[in-house]
Amino acid sequence: MNSDVFAQLTAGYDGVSPARRNLALFARMALIRSFERKLQELFSRGRLPGFVHLYVGEEAIAVGACSVLGGGDKITSTHRGHGHLIAKGADPRRMMAEIMGRTTGLCHGKGGSMHIADYSLGILGANGIVGGGIPIATGSALADRVLGRDQVTVCFFGDGAANQGVLLEALNLSAIWQLPVVFICENNGFTEWMRTSDITAGSIAERARPFGVQSATVDGNDVLAVQAAVAEAVGRARGGGGPALIEAQTYRMLAHNEGEEAFSGQYRPKEEIEHWRGLDPIDRFAAVLAEDPDIGAKELEDIREAAARKIEAAVEYAVASPEPEPADALTDLYARAGA
Repeated sequence: MNSDVFAQLTAGYDGVSPARRNLALFARMALIRSFERKLQELFSRGRLPGFVHLYVGEEAIAVGACSVLGGGDKITSTHRGHGHLIAKGADPRRMMAEIMGRTTGLCHGKGGSMHIADYSLGILGANGIVGGGIPIATGSALADRVLGRDQVTVCFFGDGAANQGVLLEALNLSAIWQLPVVFICENNGFTEWMRTSDITAGSIAERARPFGVQSATVDGNDVLAVQAAVAEAVGRARGGGGPALIEAQTYRMLAHNEGEEAFSGQYRPKEEIEHWRGLDPIDRFAAVLAEDPDIGAKELEDIREAAARKIEAAVEYAVASPEPEPADALTDLYARAGA
């Protein structure tokens, strides 16, 4: 196995064979899955400060979308954002340290699970506010337009945020100003513990139509389908063609948040969960890759095992990192002049 397969997604594809490109997609999806499963385990053992909202089952969206972005492109994320950040190249060690509240975290342990950011990678932050990333992404795209930068911002948001008025405001302004922004709705079928179809009228993708914004609906559990749809939208936005809205239909395999069973009740039929497990995006892609004569089943298994080892190393790094001192609460509060 190529030891750089986990880095390939953000290193570019020049001179890389199609098989290696697909392996890079698979590796990044496997890395996200291992990260989330480890957080699930840590939460159940009382090792995490606060709740986590896990991305298991939705990995194809983040990886497919981020695979077509350049180093200068930016993303905004959500409360379920670990997958987006890893797909954009964030260091799993520093992410784990952040979630565990350690000073070596990407935000020195102050952001936690729902507010991780890494501006050096164009990650403008996860966000605990429903729809909070939508205006940030629009502002980022406006800055790129005003400053003449050849960059695109991708905004991930959930089906619940599709009912926030700020989405319509953002679609309106981005259409008027032809901003280089791509809005990606991860429709996993549930708005917290309510079925989205019970509280959301019409098609989310079609909400772009009155504004003249390009839109599409895609199978969010098919990484290549997501990649193709986002590549088209990003290319058009970068070329001055304006914004797009993509609705990626998927399903979260786990709870809205870990520990929800203490108060949520049983709101999803077991048969439904099992059905979607049969559409697991990683297993589906593995089946596709297994048909490639340049990729062996052992290589796929090696990648899964290597991903698990990387996440174990991330936990070791976080546990060995120092906890903050009380005085650290007074740092990073204000931007320095000229910074």
